[in-house]
Amino acid sequence: MWRCTRPLGISLVVALLWALVPEAVAAELPRVRLITTGGTISNRPGDRLSPAELAASVPDLDELVEAETEEFTNVSSSSLTLEQWMHLSRRLNAVFADDQGLAGVVLTSGTDTLEELAYFLHLTVRHERPVVVVGSMRRPETLGYDGAANLRQAFRVAAAPGSRGRGVLVVLNDEINSAREVTKTDASHLQAFETRRYGALGVTARDRVVYYRGVERRHTATSEFDVDRIQRLPRVDIVMAYQGASGDLIRAAVDRGADGIVIAGAGAGVTSGGQRDAIAYAYETDVVVVIATRTGSGRIAPRRPTPEESGPNTSRRLRVSGEDLAPVKARVLLMLALTVTDEVDEIQRMFGEY
Repeated sequence: MWRCTRPLGISLVVALLWALVPEAVAAELPRVRLITTGGTISNRPGDRLSPAELAASVPDLDELVEAETEEFTNVSSSSLTLEQWMHLSRRLNAVFADDQGLAGVVLTSGTDTLEELAYFLHLTVRHERPVVVVGSMRRPETLGYDGAANLRQAFRVAAAPGSRGRGVLVVLNDEINSAREVTKTDASHLQAFETRRYGALGVTARDRVVYYRGVERRHTATSEFDVDRIQRLPRVDIVMAYQGASGDLIRAAVDRGADGIVIAGAGAGVTSGGQRDAIAYAYETDVVVVIATRTGSGRIAPRRPTPEESGPNTSRRLRVSGEDLAPVKARVLLMLALTVTDEVDEIQRMFGEY
């Protein structure tokens, strides 16, 4: 009899401890806040899913994180204004400043302009904890709705300690990409977001979040751009180079008040003859011109002045190299750069660092 009482006592203790495990585990779950802006992920017929409904659609979410929800807005991504971009960045900065125990934020966005918004936040959210931008390619009522799966993976990434210090991340279809490098490469397929040339930062594997590389350029906590000091974002237009293009669109942008222009050049930044004359017109009116490439990948090296361009105003006549940024992202960086300086050499430094 004595031999039986000891194992029984141990069993009772183990059982009691095991009964307390779920509560202890729940208390240790990382807290992640879902902030919604709208987009296809919440666009059901007749109305839109609320943040709480989106969170409720994620299988086993309460086993992964302690989720909080907040609605910033609930519109299509194309309806977001630049003023709302700044308000959103300020809100994210405030959330991190006010809640030191928050592991990270999951942010929903429409996919059409997701890469632009994500890069803006990559440059203006000045904290190391992750902001994970997520969306879906299919609406909630359609067969194969990908929103719940993408949200589940985004929550996992936001909660993962390895996500800290990597800037703003974009998570769709089990891949993790940097906001700086990711681009939408398909209009309708589920595998619509990729990082050309460099590849994804990592993946959301079945057992854990796996990273394969880091982010080398400046971002978030090391950024010099402070949205609290910005009243408005300067106007920056994008003009594409193509065979036989006149410079009329460039001149029109200048005459209509553009502070900067991004040229989506052919190849390594080639423009037409008519566009070159119009770019010179932009220089004369102190409009900063950035040359990017329309190809989708590749780097444009900074251009040095010709002998004819040498002189006291050389820096003004230098085109700014867009480096390897897509034209839409070069526009985002140029808008922010112009809130700090209009010196071409300084703007070129920023394009080299961010």
